[in-house]
Formats: sequence, structure tokens, C-alpha cells
Amino acid sequence: MARFAHTVTVTALDRGWFEEAAGVLVDLLDASREGPGGSVVLADGRAVDGLRLLKGRHLRSGARYGEFPAGPEGAAGELPAEPAGAEVSDSLDAAQAVVLRTWRPSHSVEVESLVEEDGMSLKVGLRLSVPRRPRAVELSFAGHKPGGGSLYRFSARGKADLAAWWAAVDRLPAAPPAARAPVSGRAVHRLAKARLTLTPRPAEDGSWRITVALSMRGRWLLRPVGAVVLFFARRPMERALREAAESAAAEWNTALAELTPLHGEALRAEIADALTDPDGAAAL
Repeated sequence: MARFAHTVTVTALDRGWFEEAAGVLVDLLDASREGPGGSVVLADGRAVDGLRLLKGRHLRSGARYGEFPAGPEGAAGELPAEPAGAEVSDSLDAAQAVVLRTWRPSHSVEVESLVEEDGMSLKVGLRLSVPRRPRAVELSFAGHKPGGGSLYRFSARGKADLAAWWAAVDRLPAAPPAARAPVSGRAVHRLAKARLTLTPRPAEDGSWRITVALSMRGRWLLRPVGAVVLFFARRPMERALREAAESAAAEWNTALAELTPLHGEALRAEIADALTDPDGAAAL
């Protein structure tokens, strides 16, 4: 088995603001309704940009959503009027749609999507626990190439335990890191397995130090072959992990530097603007 690790420093995210923003977003969506042509309309009457109900009832299990189809729009960018509740799935390839499995804002939200591209079929699942004050995020992936055999199949699962993350970054800087990584993921292929973890700890200046660790190994009779391959590929893989981690950290730091931590009604108005007019909305 080969193991690679790299530590980056990122700007800390304010927990109170994050949870307030998540709660506002969920409340705005929970109060939304279906509008003309399958559009999703907020309580103030504005349509969520680019989102359309393709099938089912809005915010009910089995509802299918997708982006607006490309094509000519009216002067105001409105969709053609269609009866409320009408199914419009013929306007968008079903493979690009998102299906709502669960909408229980006080407990969990779960969505599923099937994407087909370049001959590959990818099924993606997302589950958010306690959306109004997020406790955990779970992701699942399953991919295959139709008719391609087992070599073209893979699966992956990941979980971010947000309660454990906040506990880890609330420690004293001199304290040892959390014994269990709050963020972890596993990927499985016929030839190999991989595990990725993120473990945060606070720095003296208030920022976060996050250790990204990746472990890989071959499966079954291919373990000796995998060990040889990983031995020769160690340097390129170490470099790839380091560059990916540093790039992600830079993007995170840039995003937070541009963030204006609004609160209350100002935050609600800004998120609503971002949903309905993302090009015109300013940074939160």
C-alpha cells in the first residue's frame, strides 16, 4: 500500500455564518413553488435562475429537475407558459436531470443524478443531514461504461462529518489532531482501492491547517503488480496530490477573501438575489 500526505493552510470559515446561510437557503427553497412552464418561484415571485421542474410535484419525493433548455427566450428570459404540474421532461435529456428523493428540511435532504457523457454513465447521490444546521454531507458515485465490462466500473463514497469538523477546529492549536478524520472517502475499482481523508487543526493565527492523506493499494492477485506500479509512480503521485491540495486551498482562500459576511435580512436578500440573478448578485 502506498500513502501520500500534504498539509495546507486555509482561511477559517465562521461556523455561525455558515449555519445561518445554510438555514436561509433551505428556508427560501422550502417556501418556493412551481411557476409557469415548470419554473421554480421564490415567495417574492422571482424565478430561480436556470432551474425547471421537469416531472412530478415540487419538493415531493420523485420530483425531477433540470436546467432550462437552450433556445430562444422572450425579452425577459421567460419560459413558454405551460399548465402547472405539466410534465416537461421532453425539453431536457433525462440523463441530465436531478431527482429529489427526500425533502425534510428539519431532518434530511437527498438528491440523485444520472449523468451520461463520453460513453460513461455516472450515478451521483447527495444526502445532507439536518439541512437547516448541517451536521453531515454524504456523497456516492457509481460509474460504468455500458458494454465495457468490469474494467469500466468503479464506485466511491464519501462523508463529511461537520459536527466532528467543528470540534476538531475548536481545539487548542497545541492539542493533538483529531483521532478520526472528519472527512473521508473511499473509491473501489476492480484493480485497486483508494482512501482519501481530510484532517483539520487550528493554527496559532486562527487559520486552519488541513492534512490531506491519500492511500492506495491493488486488489487481489494484482497487489504485487500494483505495488511495483506505485513504487515507480510515487513521485508523480506525490506531486499531483500536492498541486491539487495547494490549488484547492488557493481557491478556498480567494473565495473567502471575497466574502462579505452579511447577516439577518441582508443575508436573506443576498442569497435570494444569488438564486434569481447570479450574474448580478454581489459576493455574500
